[in-house]
Amino acid sequence: MKPTPVPAQNAARSARYRSIRQTTLALAAPLSAEDCALQSMPDASPVKWHLAHTTWFFETFLLEEQPGYRPFDTAYRVLFNSYYNSVGEKHPRAERGLLSRPRLEEVLGYRRYVDAAMQDLLSSGSLRGELVELGLQHEQQHQELILTDVKHLLARNPLKPAYQKQWPLTPIRAREPRWIGFEGGLYEVGHAGPEFAFDNEMPRHNVWLEPFEIASHPVTHGDFLRFIEDGGYRRPELWLSAGWELARGWQAPLYWERGAHGWHTFTLHGMVPVDPNTPICHVSFFEAEAYARWADARLPTEAEWELAARNAPRCGNFLESAALHPLASREDPATDTLSQVFGDTWEWTRSEYGPYPGFRAAAGAVGEYNGKFMSNQYVLRGGSCVTPREHIRATYRNFFPADARWQFSGLRLARDAQA
Repeated sequence: MKPTPVPAQNAARSARYRSIRQTTLALAAPLSAEDCALQSMPDASPVKWHLAHTTWFFETFLLEEQPGYRPFDTAYRVLFNSYYNSVGEKHPRAERGLLSRPRLEEVLGYRRYVDAAMQDLLSSGSLRGELVELGLQHEQQHQELILTDVKHLLARNPLKPAYQKQWPLTPIRAREPRWIGFEGGLYEVGHAGPEFAFDNEMPRHNVWLEPFEIASHPVTHGDFLRFIEDGGYRRPELWLSAGWELARGWQAPLYWERGAHGWHTFTLHGMVPVDPNTPICHVSFFEAEAYARWADARLPTEAEWELAARNAPRCGNFLESAALHPLASREDPATDTLSQVFGDTWEWTRSEYGPYPGFRAAAGAVGEYNGKFMSNQYVLRGGSCVTPREHIRATYRNFFPADARWQFSGLRLARDAQA
C-alpha cells in the first residue's frame, strides 16, 4: 500500500482543526456576552475564558515556536494560562470571572487571529502533529467544560433560564439491570496502539483481578430516589467520614428541587421533572459510594470497569445528539454486554487517580497536563452526554475530587463474584 501523500495528511488535519474549533464557537452561540463573562464558582470558568484558553494553547505551544510569529497580545500569556507553571505566571483561577476585559469580541478576534496562523502552519506541514492533536483533544475537553460550567451558572440564576429550547422527554420503560460476571485472572489494561491517548492512559500493564460482577445498566434517577426515600442522606453508616460531613448539608443530587409535584431537576433545557428511568447524574464520589453500600454492592475499580467495557460499542448519548442530558435506555444490549457504558454519565470508580506502573510525564510544559494532579482524586470512566463522541475510549481516565458534583457524574454497581 502506498503511503498517504503529505498534502492529503495536511488537508485532513486542517479540516479536523476547523471542525473542532467551529464546534466550540457553536456551543457559545446561544449565550450572551454577559453569560460568557460570568464565573459561578472557583471550580468553573467563564465561557469567554474557555474560548481564550483553548486558543492560548495553540499559540503558546505551537505558534510561538515559529520564526516571525507575533503574539496577538502578550498580556494573554498570563491571563489565559490555566496551570502551566513552566510557562510562567497565571491569573488566579477563582478570579477569572473578574476579567471584564478583554471583551468577548476581542477574544473572538484572538481566535480568528490564531486560527489563521494555525491554518498556514497546518498547510505547510512544518509542525509537530502529536502536539496539534493534543491541542484538539484539549479543546474537546473544554467543550464539555463549557456546558458543565454554563449549566452551573444558569442554575444559580433565580429565573432558571434554559441554555437551549426544551426537548420532549420521551417516556421509556424501566429496564432491569442484571449482573454480568467476569473471571479472575491476569489482564492487561491501559492504552496500546497508534491511536491518540493521553499520557495517563499509559503504559499498558498487567493487573490481577479477582472474579467480579458488574451491573449491565447504570444506576438511574429512580434507583437513587429510592435511596433518598430510605433516608440515605441521613444514615451515617452508609457514608465515608469525609462524605458524611457534606451529606449533612445535602438532601439530593445537585440541581434537584422538591416541589408540590415531586422532584424536579435543572437541565440545560430548564427545569424538568426527574425522569426515573434516566441514568443518575451530578452525584459526588461520596454519594456514589454511599448508594453502593445501601444497595449491598460497591463501585467497580477502574481496571474492572475497563475490562467490562472493552468490547462494548461506542454508541451512547454524546454531545452530538444535542440532548445534553442523560437519556433512558431504549433497548437492551447483547448478552454479557454493558448498556450505556459510553456517554450519558461519567461513572465513578473506586480507584484513586494515580500513575500506572512505568508512567513518565512528557518533557517540558505539556508534561504538566495530567501527572501533577495524581493525588486526592478519583477516576471516572465512560464519558457523558456532553462529551464529544470521538473523544472517548475504554482506556480514557477522567478524574475529579471526591466532592465534585457539577460534572455529569453517575455510577454503575459492582460486587465480588457470588459463590
